[in-house]
Amino acid sequence: MSTTEDTRPFVAPCRQLDTTAPLRWLQLGWQDFRQAPLLSVLYGALFMLISWLIVAWAWQVGSFTMVIVLFAAFIFMGPALAMGLYSVSCQLDRGRKPQIGFCLQQGKKRLGNQMIFAFALLIVFLVWARSATAINIFLPMGTEPTAVEWLMFLGVGSLVGAVFAMIIFCAGVFSLPMMMDRDVDAITAMLTSFNAVLKNKPAMLLWAGVLLASVVVGFLTLFVAFLVTLPVIGYASWRGYRETIISDEWAQDPDTVSGGS
Repeated sequence: MSTTEDTRPFVAPCRQLDTTAPLRWLQLGWQDFRQAPLLSVLYGALFMLISWLIVAWAWQVGSFTMVIVLFAAFIFMGPALAMGLYSVSCQLDRGRKPQIGFCLQQGKKRLGNQMIFAFALLIVFLVWARSATAINIFLPMGTEPTAVEWLMFLGVGSLVGAVFAMIIFCAGVFSLPMMMDRDVDAITAMLTSFNAVLKNKPAMLLWAGVLLASVVVGFLTLFVAFLVTLPVIGYASWRGYRETIISDEWAQDPDTVSGGS
């Protein structure tokens, strides 16, 4: 049930989550994967291909810093790419057979909000990239870096990157699924996401660990694991949004409502 803009809260309220809630989301995400295996693998293959292209380009350029920057860009832009995965779970929720055409249609309808979200990510990424460049200047890596130089470079770089990654995590974990589900502007969705993360720190810390683990597994398997892990993560993110955010004040898209709920 939706209300007028004048009576809506500044952010959507959220439920209090138990610490292990993300494990439940993963289970539900795996169920969604099993219901739409072909479409899921197609999305996973897209992420895998992008990862391979990034590595190939960075290898050709011959810059270790470029690898870090490009993968950071990929991780930051990943939530926008995952809109299609949210649409698959949304279609399953409505009793539809997931179709890629519907995913593209929904993505197009939310293009304006996606652009605002992407612009916010871009600003954060540019600041992060400048910070990465500064680290490389103040902690230069020689042709044969010592163990101490490696530890200093990776330690400082990881700490700085973690700050920016946490900002993106808080802003994006629930905002894009909410934009897929409801007629809500990007700013309200991002503030709602921040609010929900801050009010559910233990559960969201576990979820952040799950996301990090999925990326590490992807690296260790030369990104082949992305065929399965990233679609499951995308579906689990949708399930997490549905369990966490109380978005009844904002109207649903009639196209997603039709076909059952």
